[in-house]
Amino acid sequence: MNSGFAHQLETLHATRPLTVLGAAVIDVIADAWALPWSGCDIELKQQGVNIGGCALNIAIALKRLGIAAQNALPVGHGVWADIIRNAMAKQSLHSVVEAETGDNGWCLALVEPDGERTFMSFSGVENQWQPAWLAQLDVPPGSLVYLSGYQLVSPCGELLTSWLEGLPDVTAFIDFGPRLADISDALMARIMACRPIVSLNRQEAQIAAGRLGVAEEQLGEAWQQRFASALIVRHDKEGATWYDGTESGYVPAFQATVVDTIGAGDSHAGGTLAGLAAGWTLADSVRLGNAVAAWVVSHRGGDCAPTREELLLAHKDV
Repeated sequence: MNSGFAHQLETLHATRPLTVLGAAVIDVIADAWALPWSGCDIELKQQGVNIGGCALNIAIALKRLGIAAQNALPVGHGVWADIIRNAMAKQSLHSVVEAETGDNGWCLALVEPDGERTFMSFSGVENQWQPAWLAQLDVPPGSLVYLSGYQLVSPCGELLTSWLEGLPDVTAFIDFGPRLADISDALMARIMACRPIVSLNRQEAQIAAGRLGVAEEQLGEAWQQRFASALIVRHDKEGATWYDGTESGYVPAFQATVVDTIGAGDSHAGGTLAGLAAGWTLADSVRLGNAVAAWVVSHRGGDCAPTREELLLAHKDV
């Protein structure tokens, strides 16, 4: 089912400009035998303190796959920002946006024994976008532009949407994440009028189906009728489905032993964006997203995206 994948990986070279806009934050990751409840006192086992944030996870995945991108990840000044700046420098990553004041946000990620994760987030400069930051970005026609639901539902969501509406001839790639339920109908209509490629996990697909008033199995068709915009629905170990106009397809998952699902959605987006930047079809790009996500969930921690060489070695026989 993955015939020729290793050979195709050898053709992974960017042919489209790519801008990744979003958050760089700190992830404090800890094992929890159960999620906390009101009034409880739970002992946690810390896994580590990693740089994270949806956009930064994607920037790292793209960098390791050899895909260049303009990274618009606000970095401020403070304890967390210093950690982020130093960690990015070690990975040869640079953000074109620097905040004059304020620190970056951070997130406590609790990992249950089955690998499921729960996030508790504290906002920072990553959700304080300003017109001057956007004005300095170079987004030529034909570009891919990544945006996260976390920024779109923040106080700067209106500003970012207006900016996106003003970009000529670009393809937005949006992962709304769990914030999908918080986006107003009016803002959702404006975002979707830009005809972005949208990626949802199975829980978010249920939310989307509810918003459209259809059963989940009817989401793809209803999405095309309402928005005429490409949609990816991720089903974890069951692969992913995609819908684009009158065409649709199913992309099987790669085998993986799940030990930690932190970063799975972001890594899938990173792999998919890499394929799209290389001019691959949506189906082939989703397959690359599946491969990157499978690698990530089989390794502990949020900072474990594979290099192209590691993927080639892992899939040399497929």
